[in-house]
Amino acid sequence: MAGAARVGRRDGSITRERMLEEAMNAIAEDGLAALTMSALAERLGTSGGHILYHFGSKDLLLLAVLRWSEATLAEERRLLLARRLTAPRRLDLFLQLYLPRGPRDPRWTLWIELWARIPSNAQLREAQQELDSGWQEDLEALLVKGVERSHFAPLDAPARASELLALLDGLSTRVVLGQETGRDARPALEAARAAAALLIPAA
Repeated sequence: MAGAARVGRRDGSITRERMLEEAMNAIAEDGLAALTMSALAERLGTSGGHILYHFGSKDLLLLAVLRWSEATLAEERRLLLARRLTAPRRLDLFLQLYLPRGPRDPRWTLWIELWARIPSNAQLREAQQELDSGWQEDLEALLVKGVERSHFAPLDAPARASELLALLDGLSTRVVLGQETGRDARPALEAARAAAALLIPAA
């Protein structure tokens, strides 16, 4: 048994990042419902108490996993915006970065779970606003630069970015819930491209 093989590891040897990585792996493999403190502890060869010491609760563990995942995507966005590409090509890559890769996408599974908890949890609500603002600001910057370089027609960048991100959230939810032709996420990407073309017309 894999979990038993790891039991000999000392708690102190398991870093916070390793816990986050393993939690994300567990969500990808077994779904969010199967992720409990005890199940994660077994995967890591440690105790549930040790994980609670680092995170305090399952909600805070999920939030930490999401922040860890989003930090990676924020760096990918930064690199994307710095690449020497046309604005339409940057926008297309942005769409692909935002959308889930399939129904078992762990990042989007986390988002859907946390959305349901946000109304009653101020800490989660603040985190959502912070993470959402990163995507919004980067998309606005992409659109502004596209207008400046005459790739896009003049537009209200904040409004168009907000509308497109709301549409992407809806498409992403359908993919994760398996409503986009099973395990194939390509229809959602094509729908996102069509919506982007309407909201952000070429110059």
